Amino acid sequence: MVFFMNTSCEYCQIIGGYGELIWETDYWKIYLAPSQRYLGTCVVALKRRSQDLSQVEDEEWIDFAYVVKKLEKALETTFNPTLYNWSCFKNSTFRSKNPNPEIHWHFIPRYKYPVNFDGIVFKDPDFGHIPLPIKKEIPEKTMEKLAQKIKKLLISNI
Repeated sequence: MVFFMNTSCEYCQIIGGYGELIWETDYWKIYLAPSQRYLGTCVVALKRRSQDLSQVEDEEWIDFAYVVKKLEKALETTFNPTLYNWSCFKNSTFRSKNPNPEIHWHFIPRYKYPVNFDGIVFKDPDFGHIPLPIKKEIPEKTMEKLAQKIKKLLISNI
């Protein structure tokens, strides 16, 4: 299922949405990002309308901490990334005449060494540097396997 927003994000790589919904909590929705340049990249979006981090409520921050722990543990269990980047950008929405940013986080696992998943070798050519918003599409069947693998771990008690 794709969650449609009225903005586009250069890191999400999809106009009007964040990708495939794979899990949610009381306050956040977690999507497998359409671009998998960095294997396991997800978008974590606040369920309610909020334009600034200062508007995020205490309960939402507590729930976000839970999401961070679950996502990082799920990817550690699955692919063992070297590190994780968490980013909250609003730059691209302000390129429009009437900007309307919405709070969402980019979860970007980073890998010092190549990782093989479903017969595809994923390399992190920018390791040690800021991740670049370069789109990498993978076959639909591989995306589905990836979504199911991460989703299974998120709903488990890891």
